[in-house]
Amino acid sequence: EVQLVESGGGLVQAGGSLRLSCATSGFTFDDYAIAWFRQAPGKEREGVSCISRTDAQTYYADYADSVRGRFTISRDNAKNTVYLQMNSLKPEDTAVYYCAADSRSSYCSIYWWYDYWGQGTQVTVSS
Repeated sequence: EVQLVESGGGLVQAGGSLRLSCATSGFTFDDYAIAWFRQAPGKEREGVSCISRTDAQTYYADYADSVRGRFTISRDNAKNTVYLQMNSLKPEDTAVYYCAADSRSSYCSIYWWYDYWGQGTQVTVSS
C-alpha cells in the first residue's frame, strides 16, 4: 500500500521556521519525484517545491517564486523521506501542505498532477 505521511506542521509566528517531513512507503522511493503543494482556505492548490528522483547522486529541484530563497527541499533516500525546510515564514504561507509522488520523468515540476498524495499537515503563520 502506497503511503505518504506529512508531519511537522504547526503554529509559528511570522519570521519563524518549520521543517515539514514526508515519510513514504509502498513504492520504490528512489524512482519517484516528490513535490510539496499547499492549499489555503478558499484558494486552489498550488505547487510549492519539488525534487526529482536521484540519478547519479544528483537531483533537480524547483520552487514557486513565492517561496524561492526561503524554502529548501531535500530528500533522504535511506529514510524514504523528503523534507521541506521553511524559513522566514509569512502569514500568506498559511495553508494545508501536502506531499505527492510521481515517477514520469527524471525531472520534476510543481505544475504536474502527481500520482500519489498524502493527507496533509496544517501550517499556520501568525502575524
